[in-house]
Amino acid sequence: MRQQYTKNRMLRLFAGLCLTLVFAACAPAPESAQEATRSGAADTQVYQWKMITTWPKNLPGLGAAPERLADRLRVMSNGRLDIKVYGAGELVGALEGFDAVSQGTAQMGHGAAYYWRGKNPAAAMFATVPFGMNAQEMNGWLHYGGGMELWRELYAKFNLVPFAAGNSGVQMAGWFNKEINSIDDLQGLKMRIPGIGGEVLSRAGGVPVVLPGGEIFTALQTGVIDATEWVGPYNDLAFSLHTAAKYYYYPGWHEPGPTLEAFVNKDAWEALPPDLQAMVESATQAINDDMLSEFTARNNAALDTLINEHDVQLRRLPDDVIEVLRLASAEVVAEIADADPLAKRIYDSYMPFLQDVRRYHSISEQAYLNVRQEPSPEQAE
Repeated sequence: MRQQYTKNRMLRLFAGLCLTLVFAACAPAPESAQEATRSGAADTQVYQWKMITTWPKNLPGLGAAPERLADRLRVMSNGRLDIKVYGAGELVGALEGFDAVSQGTAQMGHGAAYYWRGKNPAAAMFATVPFGMNAQEMNGWLHYGGGMELWRELYAKFNLVPFAAGNSGVQMAGWFNKEINSIDDLQGLKMRIPGIGGEVLSRAGGVPVVLPGGEIFTALQTGVIDATEWVGPYNDLAFSLHTAAKYYYYPGWHEPGPTLEAFVNKDAWEALPPDLQAMVESATQAINDDMLSEFTARNNAALDTLINEHDVQLRRLPDDVIEVLRLASAEVVAEIADADPLAKRIYDSYMPFLQDVRRYHSISEQAYLNVRQEPSPEQAE
C-alpha cells in the first residue's frame, strides 16, 4: 500500500514538472530578450557595403582614414558589416561621391562637405569656414552645439546621413611659385582652392580652381595653376608638392579646422540594425579623433624634412594680405545666410557658437599658447 502511494506521488510530481516545462516554453520571452531581438542583437546578416572616397587610394592621412574606418567596423561587428573601400576614380570620379551615395551606387562615402557647396552654399560650413573654428571647436559645435542636427537635416534632402570622420587641424596656406609680398601678388593668381576659401580668394583678386587631390601635382608642375593649398606638411610631402613649388605659406586662414565626413545612403542606414548603427556612430567619432592625432604627430617631422632636406622656403602671409582675406571672408560667409531658410539657420547656429567659444578660448587655449611660447633670443639673454 505504501509502495503504491509513493509510486502515485512520484507520478503526480513528474506530471507537474512536465506541465511547468510546457508552460515555460509557451510563455512570452522576458522583456529584455524581446528588446534584444527587436534591436537586432541576434541579427547575423552580413551587410556588404561599398565606400567611395574623394582621396587617392591609401594616401597617408586622408586616404588612410576610410580604410581604418572600414577595418574597425569589420572587427567591431565580427564581420557583419563588411565595407570595401574605393579610392578616387576607382568606382566614380573623385568629386562624384556625394551623388553616387545619394543614388545608391555605393552605401557610404568619405570626403569633405565643401566639395558639395553647389548643393547648398551652407554645406561648406560643416567642413570649414575661413577664419572660423578650429578642430576642437568644430567638434564642440557639431556634437554639443546643434551642428550635427542641422547637418543631418541638410543631407536628408539628398537621402544621406553624415558623420564627422576626420580632421587635419589648421592647414597650411599653400604652395606658391612666387613670393606673396602684398595683395597685388594675388591679382590673377590661379590657385587650387575649393569651398568658401575659393570664393574669398576670388573677391581678393585671385582665380580659384577646384581640382581633386590626384590632379594637383601635375597642374602645379605644368603651370596650369600658380599655387595650391592641399593639407599640411605630412600630406603635402607625400604628394611631392615641394618639387613643383618652393614657397610654402602659412597660416591656413582658409581651413582652420576642416572636418572630413563619412556620409551614408539613408536607405542603407535605416536597413542596419541598431547595434550596427551604434558601431558606425562610435567608429566614425574614433576616426575623427584618430586623424587629428596622426596629423599632429606627423606634421612636425614632415615640415623639418621639407625645409632641411628639400630647401623649401617657409613664409608667413603678410598682415595686409591676411586682413584683405579676412574682410572678404566675412562678406562671403554672411551671404550664405541668404541662400535659403535652412542656410540661415545653419549660419545663425555657427556664428554665435564661434563668438562664444572664441571669447572663452581667448582666456584658455589661446592664453595658454601665448604664455607657453619659447622666449626669443633677446628675451633669453
